[in-house]
Amino acid sequence: MRVLIVKTSSMGDIIHTLPALTDATNAIAGIRFDWVVEEAFKEIPQWHSAVDKVIPIAIRRWRKSLFKTWRCGEWQQFKQCLQAREYDAVIDAQGLIKSACLVVRNAHGPSFGFDKHSAKEPFASRFYTSAIAVDKEQHAVERTRQLFAKALNYPVPSTSGEFSIADHFTKSAQRGYLVFNHGTTRADKHYPEVYWQQLIGLATAQGWEIKLPWGNDVERNRAQRFAAANNQVQVLPKLSLCEVAQVIANAAGCISVDTGLSHLTAALAKPNVTLFGPTDPGLVGGYGQRQATLLAANFSANNAVVDPAVFQSLTPEIVWREFQAINNVDG
Repeated sequence: MRVLIVKTSSMGDIIHTLPALTDATNAIAGIRFDWVVEEAFKEIPQWHSAVDKVIPIAIRRWRKSLFKTWRCGEWQQFKQCLQAREYDAVIDAQGLIKSACLVVRNAHGPSFGFDKHSAKEPFASRFYTSAIAVDKEQHAVERTRQLFAKALNYPVPSTSGEFSIADHFTKSAQRGYLVFNHGTTRADKHYPEVYWQQLIGLATAQGWEIKLPWGNDVERNRAQRFAAANNQVQVLPKLSLCEVAQVIANAAGCISVDTGLSHLTAALAKPNVTLFGPTDPGLVGGYGQRQATLLAANFSANNAVVDPAVFQSLTPEIVWREFQAINNVDG
């Protein structure tokens, strides 16, 4: 059986789809997957052993210059690659008009997706051969697992979902470090720098080395400010997503803001505390064992002056205690 998955972005959404592949692989002998995904995240599907072919799409880049995209032949090349195979099923786990219109409509094979009451954009359901009802009030991982099970006709396992990507990465005996995932897209989702500095002090005082990944110049400069005050902090070089995953895979644990790397940490089964300020973790928080979510609004305000102010109540002491609790760290 050959299935095409349509889940293009974002990083967290893509990662949340992986357990559904594991379920299907365990339920249907010989099932294999191809996957349409945004070019920036094309590494992720390759980490799951059931994926044969990754078909990159560049909607984010193409929409900036539609005429150039058409003239250079990129769209035609994508469409040719998409239509090279007849699929037994095309599953749109994105639930958006753009994924349904640009991908599902052009793929060959019966298509499945969320119905109008379940999809992020109800109109997308009109493009599917079969629109499937899935309760919205559950974690994104569970919603996707149920979508796949109903589309491919097998029972949803009663056990927790398994991402099944940790074995893709090399294991190391040296795990005496933590990764602090400090970068995110929105400025108001950043944990205050003064709090990061204090948190780093708490961790390094107990002997931990801290590694800091970064994805752009702003994040690199912030990481360098953190490292300048503490020789137990290492600013990592510019890394690919796969290389960052390898660093996280061998860490003792992570502390993260609301970012895709937090979901990657969960998928790699590493202890992780995720810090939420202006956004609500809702049904997309860390999934798996030893995943903790701290929402600033759940703690009492104090007199600290920090930026963004929304994180005022979520002090480094609270964060470090939570990390110790999930990572079984003494002291």
